[in-house]
Amino acid sequence: MSTRTARRRPPRAQRPPSRRAPARRKAVRRRVVTVLVLLVVTVVVCAVWFTPLFGVREVEVRGVVELSAERVREVAAVEEGTPLVRLDVDAVAARVRELSRVASVHVERELPGTVVLVVDERDPVAVVKAADGAHLVDATGRDYATVAQPPAGLPELKAAPAGTPDAVGVLNGLPEELRREVLLVTATTGADIKLHLTAGREIRWGSYADTRRKAAVVQVLMTRDGTVFDVSSPELPTVSGE
Repeated sequence: MSTRTARRRPPRAQRPPSRRAPARRKAVRRRVVTVLVLLVVTVVVCAVWFTPLFGVREVEVRGVVELSAERVREVAAVEEGTPLVRLDVDAVAARVRELSRVASVHVERELPGTVVLVVDERDPVAVVKAADGAHLVDATGRDYATVAQPPAGLPELKAAPAGTPDAVGVLNGLPEELRREVLLVTATTGADIKLHLTAGREIRWGSYADTRRKAAVVQVLMTRDGTVFDVSSPELPTVSGE
């Protein structure tokens, strides 16, 4: 046996455990978790967008008074099974607003499958009497419904089309206690509005301009004796017994 072979080799120094293996395992786990998350998200998105799992099952109508909920649903035309997230709420609202009694509507989605239509109906401020019935007019001056008998307490409106918006605007600007006394509003133009009150009294309003100021002036003016109160020129109001 040679001296070189017989001579023992010194033991090799042990290498420290590699740090790459745990880091590699962590990276693999992160990739697996990422893939699983993406898979779950994809499944959820597909379920929400392309299946009836979160589709429309019920259309709930709130806020109706004169309108029927069934009529609103009919006009809304929301198809059962339509995925909620794909529902065109603007188009639904536009269809419901075509109903003349509807002032506004808000469309809401409620999981898992409910569409809520919150309706705000128009409120009448005056009535126009015609051969076919009583036409209800709202605060915008719109003639939106015809009924056989108008609600109690509404003043009658006799105005030319050109004078209707301003005449209604004056009604809207009156204090509540004064508005309750108005029986009739007349206007052939927007500049000769007159309010006919209880007890044979009359307010000559003139135009819609300075309505807020005129309302304040006429309240003071009506503390004096008289039947005709003219605030068409609020700087020079007059009272007479005509």
